[in-house]
Amino acid sequence: MPFFFMVAGAASWFALQNRTPSQYIQERLKRLVIPFIVCMILFSPFQMYLEWENKVQRGVVTTSFQEFALRPLSDGTLLGWITPRWFGYGFHLWFLGFLFSFALITLPLFLWLKQGRGQSFLSWMAGLSECRGLILLFVLPLALVYGLVQPYFPTEQDWADFIYQMMFFILGFIFFAEVRFSRAIRRDWWIFMILGIVIVLALVGIYLIGLPILDWGETPGMPQFYILQLLVSLLALCCCLLMLVIGQRFLDFSNHRLHYGQEAALPFFVLHQPVIIVIAFFVVQWEIGAWIKLPLVVTSSFVFTIFLYELIIRRLPTLRLIFGMKTRISETGQVDAG
Repeated sequence: MPFFFMVAGAASWFALQNRTPSQYIQERLKRLVIPFIVCMILFSPFQMYLEWENKVQRGVVTTSFQEFALRPLSDGTLLGWITPRWFGYGFHLWFLGFLFSFALITLPLFLWLKQGRGQSFLSWMAGLSECRGLILLFVLPLALVYGLVQPYFPTEQDWADFIYQMMFFILGFIFFAEVRFSRAIRRDWWIFMILGIVIVLALVGIYLIGLPILDWGETPGMPQFYILQLLVSLLALCCCLLMLVIGQRFLDFSNHRLHYGQEAALPFFVLHQPVIIVIAFFVVQWEIGAWIKLPLVVTSSFVFTIFLYELIIRRLPTLRLIFGMKTRISETGQVDAG
C-alpha cells in the first residue's frame, strides 16, 4: 500500500503541471469520490452481509447483522466517530477515500513546493540526496510519526495508518518534483535492494529464534517497539524506491497495452473484491481441498472481473463515469497522468 500511495503522489505532481488547483480537485472528485460513494452503496451491503453470514455459519460471531455492521465504530468517544475508519465501510474502497482526503489535505503543501521558498526547500533536500544513500533519511519522519501515533490509534485504517500512508503520498510528489531525487533513486538501487533483503532476513531470523517480535510490535513504550517501527518503515521505503527504479528501467515507454491497463486499473480495483467475495462465499462451502479452492477463486474472479469490465463497464458512458473513467474513449486510448 505505501507504494500505491507513493505512485498516486507522483501522479499528483504530473497533474498539477497543467491543471489549476480547482481543476485538480474537480478531477479527483470525478475519479475518486463518485466511484467511492456509488460503488460503496452498490457493493458494500451485500459484501458485509456475506461476511457476516459466513462467520455465523462457522460460529465465529453470534451477534445480529446490525451489531456486526456497527462494530468498527463501537467506540463511543468523540475520537471514535471522527475517524478515517468510516472509509472502511467501503471495504477495499477505503483506498479511494484516503486518496481523495490526501489530495485535499496536501494541496496547499504541493502548491507551496512549486514556488519560491518551497522550491528552495526542495532544492536543499535534493542536494542531500546527491550523497549516496542519504535519500533514506526520509525514513526518520515515517518511523517517528508511526511510532508516536500508532500507540493511540492501533486499529487498521485509523489515524496512524492515515498519516503514515499520506506521508508516502507526499514523498511520491517530492521525488518527482526535483530531478536530482530521480537520479539518486536510480543510482542507489542496489542499496535499497541489499538493505531490504537484510531487514527481511533479520526480522525472519528474530522470529525463528523465538524472540517475541510480534509482541514488540504491539507494546508501545519499550525500545524494541520503536526499533521495529524504524525497521519496518525502512523496509517499506526501500521496497517503494526499488519499485520506482524497476518502473523507470522497464516501463519507460508507452503502447496500446499500457494505455489499456492504465484505463482499466481503477474499474478493475473497484470490481475485484465484490467478485472475489461472492465467488469465495460459495466455493469455501464445497467439500474440496484448499489447494483447489484457492486457484479456483483466483482464476474465476479474475476472468469474471475482466468480463464485466470489457463487455459492460468499458462500453457504457454512464458506467465509465461511475467507475472513475473518462466518459469518452479517445482514438489513441491515451489516458493522462492525472
